[in-house]
Amino acid sequence: LLFFLAITCPPLFAADPAAVSFRKVFKSSNPEFVEIKVHENGAATYDIRSLAEDPDAQPFEVGAPLTAKIFQLSAQLNHFRGLDLDTKRRIANLGEKTFRFEHGSDSGEVKFNYTIDATANQLLMIFEGLARQQDHLRTLLHRMKYDRLGVNNALMNFETDLNHKILPEPERLLPALQQIAADPRFVEIARQRSRALIERIRNPK
Repeated sequence: LLFFLAITCPPLFAADPAAVSFRKVFKSSNPEFVEIKVHENGAATYDIRSLAEDPDAQPFEVGAPLTAKIFQLSAQLNHFRGLDLDTKRRIANLGEKTFRFEHGSDSGEVKFNYTIDATANQLLMIFEGLARQQDHLRTLLHRMKYDRLGVNNALMNFETDLNHKILPEPERLLPALQQIAADPRFVEIARQRSRALIERIRNPK
């Protein structure tokens, strides 16, 4: 009976959620390897490292509006099937970039160095922004634990990208900023900068 039910009843669990990923490999740059993978439920991973290091994908989350935008842009690009993004002009090596869509047995992938496609560039900016954002958070958490005097410098670098509107979800750093602002073990200039950044993120102009 159990065998009969197993082969006649539909599966109770849905397939894994669709995912869109971005990979950039650029030897001798810093970092040399970046990979961001975002699932349609907002679960995501990032792997930022040198090529000599072992893979080390770490989990994070992407908000629903940004996740929807990523999948919307992927759909506009036919989920990267039958796509040629590379410009035909001679361009210096800017790193091999890969977009990939996966949903069960369905997949699509495109590689390029440089593109003038507006939709692809919009998606590229989102993924590169997410990579920068996670790198800022990773650096900040490391400094908070091992190099308190270096926290202010990490905050300044984060602030520079915030000023240039590069980071798609800077609110993801709020817990770390709040911890710095409230902890007297950090130098006062870092605590003041954290408070100012918190205010800017919570009340963007």
